[in-house]
Amino acid sequence: MFGLVVRFTCKDQASAEAFDRLVAQTVEKIRAHEPGTLVYTVHEVEGQPLQRIFYELYADRAAFDAHERQDYVKSFLAQREQYLSATEVDFLTLRTGKGVPGE
Repeated sequence: MFGLVVRFTCKDQASAEAFDRLVAQTVEKIRAHEPGTLVYTVHEVEGQPLQRIFYELYADRAAFDAHERQDYVKSFLAQREQYLSATEVDFLTLRTGKGVPGE
């Protein structure tokens, strides 16, 4: 299993709203076309209305690489920058848990 957490900070409220629309369009396609993407969630941070946390779990690194090759993901990656003031990415290695395959 392969995962990551990404924290995005939007420039302002209008940017956050536009970013959320872009995310919603992208997530629809991820749901429909990526069986190797096990979890792809987007959260607003309580008390921080301009921040979004993405939590992503993939079957393996190959599934993540396949995700990154999708045209709709490439489009998301290119378009998102206009709405953001900061991006932080942490790649994860699963140790144990509940609700994930093999656990």
